[in-house]
Amino acid sequence: MKTIQIDNLSSIESAFKNRDLEALKKLAIPVKRVRNQSTHFSSVLMLSCNNIKHLSKIATLEAECIILNLEDGVSQEDKPFALVLCALFLSQNAVSEKKLVVRVNALDEGGYAEIAYLNQFMPDAIRVPKIQNKAEVQNVLEHLSSEIELHLSIETAQAWNNLNSLALNKRVTTFYLGILDLFADMKLPQSLIKRDNPTMLYILSHFLVTCKSMGIKPVSFVYQEFQNLDAFGMWISLEKQMGYDAKGCISPKQVALVNAMFSHSKEEIQRAKKIVELFEMNKENGVSGFVDTEYGFIDEPIYKGALILLLK
Repeated sequence: MKTIQIDNLSSIESAFKNRDLEALKKLAIPVKRVRNQSTHFSSVLMLSCNNIKHLSKIATLEAECIILNLEDGVSQEDKPFALVLCALFLSQNAVSEKKLVVRVNALDEGGYAEIAYLNQFMPDAIRVPKIQNKAEVQNVLEHLSSEIELHLSIETAQAWNNLNSLALNKRVTTFYLGILDLFADMKLPQSLIKRDNPTMLYILSHFLVTCKSMGIKPVSFVYQEFQNLDAFGMWISLEKQMGYDAKGCISPKQVALVNAMFSHSKEEIQRAKKIVELFEMNKENGVSGFVDTEYGFIDEPIYKGALILLLK
């Protein structure tokens, strides 16, 4: 994949190679970012912020949402460097078609300090792992810039128990299902994570419906066996049937499958456009329910469904 031109890339690489944190900090200059406020993304790709090669490709990646990861997969000794590299590459992507979300460390493991530092670099959202309850959510909102969205990882038993109380205001927009950590915290064996297991199907359904009922975007779990694309394809097929439109990814090949699965055909788009056109034309004449010879009965719920498809 081609790397785009990055300002000061050689200086960034040199400072990181030489473990010169102060030099990196001097390169991290906040810029006025144009925030991406869209929630219409399907592929959510995790990038570790201690990998400059991957960070430099942000603009050329096919994923619609990028998780700039400071937590799992980043060693303790690399975490201070990862934080500054995250800030640097936010500045390098002042305008981005992709939603740029930073997953900070757990709140009691440096998360609050990371949020305070990142506020000046204006990521599109901050994702908080291992959230527990609405008191924690409120505390994070008080520390977070009012212009930045808050995303939450649902991966603890307490968060699951409090799921319908965590969307405190409109700044809380997206929940991610952390299935491995959730099962571990609930003392459930990971052998239950199968497409035909009733407990797994219940968790997927409950998470989806609860999020949707609150106006929250649900993102399904990351499938760790990234080389098993056949199994991954069957998972996203099931999730699409259930009503999901977004899934976490850890490889470009997973991203390609998600984008293909959750895209709409030309026929679906054309049908939606025609329904919207017909409904709005009839509504001007005071008619909000009618039968079309090609598309059948059309009323306001059908119209709203077509609008949602076009927005995606």
